[in-house]
Amino acid sequence: MNANRNLSVLRQFDRTGDLQAPAIPQNYAHPGLSLAQIFAIVRAYRKKSLLIAAVLLALAAIVIKLFPRTYTATATLMMNYEINDPMGGKEFPIGLLGSYISTQMEIMQSAEVLFPVVDTLKLTQDQEFTSGFNSKPENLRDWVKEKLLKNLVIEQGKYGSQLIYIIAASKEAAKAAQIANTLANVYMAQQLLRVNDPATDRAVRYSAQLADLKGKVTAAQDKVTAFRQHTGITELQASNTDTEEALLTSLEQRYQEAQNLRRNAEVKQSGNQSVSGEVIASNLVQGLKTQLALQQSQLAQARTTLGANHPRVVELQSQISATQNSINAEIGTYTRGSASDLSAAQLLERKMASAVAEQRGKVLGVRKFQDQGAKLLLELESAQTVYKRALEGYDQIMAAAGGKYSNVTLVSRAQVPLEAARPKKMKLLLAAALASLVCGLLGPLTYELVLNRRVRCRDDLERDLGIPVLAEFDVVAALVPRA
Repeated sequence: MNANRNLSVLRQFDRTGDLQAPAIPQNYAHPGLSLAQIFAIVRAYRKKSLLIAAVLLALAAIVIKLFPRTYTATATLMMNYEINDPMGGKEFPIGLLGSYISTQMEIMQSAEVLFPVVDTLKLTQDQEFTSGFNSKPENLRDWVKEKLLKNLVIEQGKYGSQLIYIIAASKEAAKAAQIANTLANVYMAQQLLRVNDPATDRAVRYSAQLADLKGKVTAAQDKVTAFRQHTGITELQASNTDTEEALLTSLEQRYQEAQNLRRNAEVKQSGNQSVSGEVIASNLVQGLKTQLALQQSQLAQARTTLGANHPRVVELQSQISATQNSINAEIGTYTRGSASDLSAAQLLERKMASAVAEQRGKVLGVRKFQDQGAKLLLELESAQTVYKRALEGYDQIMAAAGGKYSNVTLVSRAQVPLEAARPKKMKLLLAAALASLVCGLLGPLTYELVLNRRVRCRDDLERDLGIPVLAEFDVVAALVPRA
């Protein structure tokens, strides 16, 4: 033991003068302090310990009182991910909900959202956010944005819900609520633009395209009208009721008839007219032939009874010659009629051939114009079809552009907090009381053990000095100093 502890050390030496073991048995020797020693020291310094604890607690209470207060306000948003496309009304995949909400939370903490909040609330002029800035003036906005970001906590609701909480902290209660609400408003406005601006831009482009399609339809219609006026053709497409085509068909049929008539006339002209059908069918020719036969019969009878120069024979020969001449004259008449019919048939054939060629050329000319007109009509119909389809979707486009769709809904606005969120005074005060009590106990104990070690119980003699204690007496009243 140290000499300044005012404790005598009992040592036992053998007869040879060597240091031997302590007088206390080995089973009494234990390292360290016992509970009895600790309680004895605490009891001796109980008043000082309480005084130290009280002073420390009072100082801690003053410090806690001077701590700056921090207020937090919370605004709540809900992500309606089902309405993410006003044009198509597509549903959002449930499996991507977590990443979608995480993305939205990152957007809320991005400069695109925080800078408008800084400008709206004029935080660059707020001492709370500008304190400590010592850089260039153009960097003040970024400084305030970073400081604002440190005072924000954006988190998703429990169990993967669709709720997002915007928690803003400030030294002023009203300012905390104002920051949270402004951030929610700025984010919702930007989200509204992100969802609806594509539909609005598409409506503008759609209107321009619709006007262009209408111009194309008008131009195609003007071309068709000008073509009809130029050619005089009203029917630009061939049909079964085409008069020119029907006339050509009729002329071709008549031309074939004329050809057949000419062939018949040629056959009739090249044959023996005396046995032709018209001659055979002629009553006059047949009557003359019958008369000729009768006269020849009479001449043959007369020659058998009369002489060759008999007047009756001469008369019959004269009659037979006259009858034959009449028959030949009639046959000649029919022959000349066949030639005239052949000439008439040939002339008719030539005229019909010319008429057919002329009509065919006219039809081909009309068909050429109709082919050109059909192309114009096809262009017109194509432009009209595209324009009609565009008109059918125009109402949907305009309805989507005029509507205000949003993927986010404000569930609750941040309210002005009534109590500060930090510091937690009661918790700090309890912790300070515990720390003060510990310091009040450890201070005297340390002082006792390090600077002013005393004998206060039997364990001090037995454990520290190795001196066995045979008896222990209570405090003697006569030895207690009077006050």
